Amino acid sequence: MKERERVVVAGVFGVLMFAWLGFLVHRSPRFAGSGVGAVFGIAGAVLMLAPLAYPLVKRIPYLRTRVTPHVSLQTWMTVHVYTGILGPLLGIIHTGHKFDSWLGITLTAVMLLVVVSGFIGRDLLSYANQEIRDKLLLLQTARGDLDSAWGVLENSPAETGALPKMPVLAAGLASLGLGHQPGGPAGEVTRLAESVADLEYAIRTHELFKRWCRRWLQLHFVLSVILYVLLGLHIWASIHFGLRWFS
Repeated sequence: MKERERVVVAGVFGVLMFAWLGFLVHRSPRFAGSGVGAVFGIAGAVLMLAPLAYPLVKRIPYLRTRVTPHVSLQTWMTVHVYTGILGPLLGIIHTGHKFDSWLGITLTAVMLLVVVSGFIGRDLLSYANQEIRDKLLLLQTARGDLDSAWGVLENSPAETGALPKMPVLAAGLASLGLGHQPGGPAGEVTRLAESVADLEYAIRTHELFKRWCRRWLQLHFVLSVILYVLLGLHIWASIHFGLRWFS
């Protein structure tokens, strides 16, 4: 997603996060059952169903092989994000800030949790993936520099004795500004080896963070299933008890 699209999505997300608080200053008990309110509700429900397209195309091989040549997964992801935020926003407008029934309150709460979990999970996962890619590039360069520095050191046997006898302890002292760092080829090898070790540790940390982000997205999936169940119940209740604007 481009930077401009991120700003737009973040702006709509911010509006949604504050829109539900409107009940503190405004309530319209009959709006949800009115003609205009029903239009907002139907449009919001349709938009909340649209995000299903992305996981279906992504996880069903039959659909993926036939759809992605025409519409990329990235495009489906963009549709997933936009409709996943606009649908709940229309749903909040549909309520008229009337939160009286347990079904309506639960549906609104789960709807907001789905948006928050998806928004945070997507950004965190994108951040972790980008950090891993950047650090892998740096690690590749650092390893190449380390191989070159080690080759120079091998051609200077006298410098080999300058290498720290206890590299872990020496690195720890150096991080505290203590100890003595060797100079010349031995110092260069030591510095580059520490850089490689730091990058490898950072990559492992981000990979662990990435796994936790995937678990977070699993929570987003579970909340989405609950949302669709509650949405189905809400639609059934609306049809069963009748729309006031038909009376």
